[in-house]
Amino acid sequence: MSNKWPHLDYLSWRETCSALHLYLQVAGKYRLAHTPWLNHSWNATFYVTPLGLTSSMIPDGPGIEILFNLRDHMVEGTCGDGRKASFALGETTVAEFHASFVQLVSELGGTPAFDGQPNEVPDPVPFSEDHRDRPYDRDAVQRYHHACMAVDRVFKTFRTSFLGKSSPVHLFWGALDLAVTRFSGRRAPLHAGGIPALPDDVAQEAYDREVSSAGFWPGGGGIDYPAFYSYAYPMPNGFQDASVRPEAAFWHNEMSEFILPYEAVQTADDGDEALLAFLVSTYEAAADLGGWDRDLLDCEQGQPRRVRPPHAELPKQVLSSSDVKVEREDGPSKGRYWTLVDGIEAEMTYSRAGDKLIIIDHTEVPDALRGRKVGVQLVRQAVEDARRDGISIIPLCPFAKAQIDRHPEWQDVLRRS
Repeated sequence: MSNKWPHLDYLSWRETCSALHLYLQVAGKYRLAHTPWLNHSWNATFYVTPLGLTSSMIPDGPGIEILFNLRDHMVEGTCGDGRKASFALGETTVAEFHASFVQLVSELGGTPAFDGQPNEVPDPVPFSEDHRDRPYDRDAVQRYHHACMAVDRVFKTFRTSFLGKSSPVHLFWGALDLAVTRFSGRRAPLHAGGIPALPDDVAQEAYDREVSSAGFWPGGGGIDYPAFYSYAYPMPNGFQDASVRPEAAFWHNEMSEFILPYEAVQTADDGDEALLAFLVSTYEAAADLGGWDRDLLDCEQGQPRRVRPPHAELPKQVLSSSDVKVEREDGPSKGRYWTLVDGIEAEMTYSRAGDKLIIIDHTEVPDALRGRKVGVQLVRQAVEDARRDGISIIPLCPFAKAQIDRHPEWQDVLRRS
């Protein structure tokens, strides 16, 4: 299968996908029961390999690793004393899979004691009591694995451009999402919980710090197609209105996150580039609107055999107000603030609503100037001009609104209702 981004059709294999999801939960529950807690449930996840999905070593018995070999359609266990055990993946029931898995762990010298109830699925049935026959589409499983390898590669590339706390690229078996998460370093408000079949304390611990998180679903959970997602917790003001890339990405109101259909990546001229654009643009929206310290957190994308210098700055210097010359073009009904940095133009446009009121409606800072505070200087100049001219501002542009919200000393120019 040479295509890095294979065709995926969730509806054609959703019953197999549902079965694989539950099988991973069985093995994931075993890992969870025998591995010390790691922040944000990272002790429970699986990882993509060239053969499938692995638990990594579980500290039970002589040390046990579980591999879902999705190329040969086997569940394979190995342990520290050299023993191996396996059984085939195929048409079966969850109860039969559960029994085979318990036997495999026992043969490897482990203790097959773990919670037997699924999480994050509707109408959960205990594993040992789920006797419904489940299909197994071998070709679809292999295509899903190839997609996971492609996603894993791009997610890991994206991860290299962040110096702050970041999760591994890992698969959460609760919602069957392959995910990577960045952290601002600040404490977040207490999460409300309420995730079906997931204890509130687990959700609250998972979101106890501010995050920008992205991931990949094969389908289900509210959408009937494979897709990428990106969200921020807590969600900053204006996040849902942010301009993100590529064009196929959109805000999903019910899910409160950005969605990019997998098909848009699979059919793109450069799928890696399309997905990376989604990851970068949604992170930048979350970080800029949330007031993250990107000067401290961001760095250049990693390259093979190229060591990042210690104390490396952003690729280009962050600019102060004295470094940026902001120009203004003011017309009878519309106007704009603009600046030219290294030959690249950034602008913020506005509309007039009478002699004493302007409405900031859009800010456009090209990618090459991101992270250099150019947009902040455009907003600052508008605030200073409004004070001088005795006019008020309505910031409809999400970026401008977020900047003024973040600077109480600028809020004297806002129109008061």
